[in-house]
Amino acid sequence: MATMNARERVLKMFAGEEIDRPPCFSGMGNVTTEGLKKLGQNFAATHLDAKMMAAAAASTYKLFGFECGVAPFDLCIEAEAMGCEINVYAHSEDLLYPTIKKKLIHSEAGLDLVVPAGLTGRGRVPLMVEVIKMLKKDIGGEAPVGSYVLGPFTLAGQIMELNDLLKLSFKKPDKIGKLLDQMADAIIQVAREYEKAGVDFITVREMGATSDVLSPRVFKTLILPYLKKIFEKITVPSVLHICGKTNDIVPFMAESGAKAISVDQKNDVAETRKKLGPKALVFGNYDPYNVLVAGTPDLVRQTIKKCMDDGVSAVWPGCDIWPTVPPDNMKAMMDEVKNYRR
Repeated sequence: MATMNARERVLKMFAGEEIDRPPCFSGMGNVTTEGLKKLGQNFAATHLDAKMMAAAAASTYKLFGFECGVAPFDLCIEAEAMGCEINVYAHSEDLLYPTIKKKLIHSEAGLDLVVPAGLTGRGRVPLMVEVIKMLKKDIGGEAPVGSYVLGPFTLAGQIMELNDLLKLSFKKPDKIGKLLDQMADAIIQVAREYEKAGVDFITVREMGATSDVLSPRVFKTLILPYLKKIFEKITVPSVLHICGKTNDIVPFMAESGAKAISVDQKNDVAETRKKLGPKALVFGNYDPYNVLVAGTPDLVRQTIKKCMDDGVSAVWPGCDIWPTVPPDNMKAMMDEVKNYRR
């Protein structure tokens, strides 16, 4: 089979067509300090500058052949647009991600929140649109450009205290359901803007809805309906990512309407593959910190080989790749994928 470039490989995989090897990419943050150093950029400053963010997002592909460019780098875009106050630590020299400084909901009465008018013109959503356009122009002919949005439950956990959200999910599921419906509407609006800007794929990151904190029954009744609502509206290839132990809920994840599911290192991928069958797109599931950042090149190779032996459709991290990943480990990962034969 003829060798494909990264963009062709990823898009053909999403389309269910035959590809030369599994892609090695991500729909989550993967900027590296190596890339930032070569660009002479400060990480915290990239969160407010479209040109800097686009250059940093493209650098992982340019330096290592990692098969995508993805932005944003943080999880506050939708919450900020909704009205949360955030801190971007723009002048810090440390590796700091933006955080929520002030939540929107402080009591049960606040659950009646509605999506503000003109949401996609608020916060950094317009900035992200510019970043996507720049990424497409820079590397879009060779590598797929991706972005991500939060899942409704995870976004709800950004605009209110997570402990309150978890308690009310059991005590007042109807009220939480109405809030999640509003969150889904906000997420759909943001995703639509990213699609207009030209993204090739979108990941919905429902990290907060893991089986580590919610039972499969609660996931099915409270979370899944609003994920379905989102995936019905996304027109580009889509991925559902959930952190933690997901083996008990992978059938529901597959039901969401996402084109692919993404699982982290706590998931038994071989078992997931058996449950979902040979045609399902399952992405995973190496530990992005303990293996890729803190491990040796040999550990990286062994781990990546096991991911592929276990049947992943694409080699994909369990979460964001921490920026301090050693270049030798990135190279070891890419070499292992390129040389792998099933």
